[in-house]
Amino acid sequence: MTGGTVPTFSMAERDRRWDLARAFMARQGLDALLIFGEHEDAGPAPFAYDTWFTNGRAGTTVVFPREGEPVSLLPMEMFTKDHLESARRGDTIWISPENLRMSRDSSVVTATLDEWGLEKATIGVVGLEPYPPWHPEGIVPYRLWNSVLAAFPAAEFTPVGMALSRLIMALGPEEIAVVRHSARIGDAMVRAMVETAAAGVPESEVYAAGMAAGYARGTTPAAMHFWTGPAPLASGPPPWSYRPQAPRVLRSGEVISAEVFSNVAGRHTQHQVTITIGEPHQDLRRAADVARAAYDAGLDALRPGRTFGEAVSDIRKPYATAGGWEFGPAVHTLNPMIAASGFPNDASRRMAGADAYPPEDDHRPTMAADLELEPGMTFALEPNYAYGRHLAYLGGTVLVGDDGPIELNPYTARILRAEGVPA
Repeated sequence: MTGGTVPTFSMAERDRRWDLARAFMARQGLDALLIFGEHEDAGPAPFAYDTWFTNGRAGTTVVFPREGEPVSLLPMEMFTKDHLESARRGDTIWISPENLRMSRDSSVVTATLDEWGLEKATIGVVGLEPYPPWHPEGIVPYRLWNSVLAAFPAAEFTPVGMALSRLIMALGPEEIAVVRHSARIGDAMVRAMVETAAAGVPESEVYAAGMAAGYARGTTPAAMHFWTGPAPLASGPPPWSYRPQAPRVLRSGEVISAEVFSNVAGRHTQHQVTITIGEPHQDLRRAADVARAAYDAGLDALRPGRTFGEAVSDIRKPYATAGGWEFGPAVHTLNPMIAASGFPNDASRRMAGADAYPPEDDHRPTMAADLELEPGMTFALEPNYAYGRHLAYLGGTVLVGDDGPIELNPYTARILRAEGVPA
């Protein structure tokens, strides 16, 4: 089922990344980096900067001195056993056994910093800054960080997460090959969903078909966002994944609205999916036309030398006179997810019953509007538009090329009809 050659990361890719990190430290006047990683089952948009340095399991803490190789602090013994088994199989291992430590609590963090003579150093920290939406004030635990600060009163710790994010967004050739592979798998997941969807089929079978297609092709995709109904106006995991209740059974004329997340070796692609069971409602068709116009504007806008804010402005221009409303962000960065387009929050006026909920901001500003686009950056171009309750969410992953954008999965940039027939 995997088919063809699966791209991998070589030691040359490791050296490229480590050289980038050392040059970054030199420019920033840093003696070391301290990188906190999130649990490996974090789901979409994980905080997994540790894997960029290790090419290993997520959920570690990395200490990278300016002179010398990085040290990886592991959460439990199973990580060492997996490391050993991978080495025995001949996998490409970036971190040698002597540079692994157990565990990653404050005592081991401080012992590792002390081991490298960093008591009075300037240390850049990845994990202290906001990482919306999941970590609005960083991921570093309060008790751990207090202990580190108390143990190193003469050291200077400075947040560098956003600066490092911008550094690593422009992917190298090996990373681009992996992203392309991820996009192919994501498309296969969506096609499996389209082929399975039909009136009388439980929505869980459609979900399972998509996830199975990802697993069968050699990756472990994150749980998708998935809603169904006559006109679903929501975005998140299906309710039966977090509440004990039966999945819905699909009916003729209904819609599947999904975000499919493909993940290969920490390189992510996103596939925005609208599938109809039968003929689409005319308002859904109208909404899809507006969303597609915004998508085409995005293809013109995502070019080297422009800023993210300028691209967002162009993408949203088709909305200005369309007479409907915008449901959510039209574009955001991938690998990593550090910037997202702003949008007016009309939910309280557009959705019946919304006034019973906590008030929302009238407008969400664009994050990182000043980000300059470079070749190798990846974006989820996911324009959306609604007339009444009929929401069209379209799009996929776009790579910024040397001369312009490259669509990695144009298949989902339209309404899809069940049984694979495009609307």
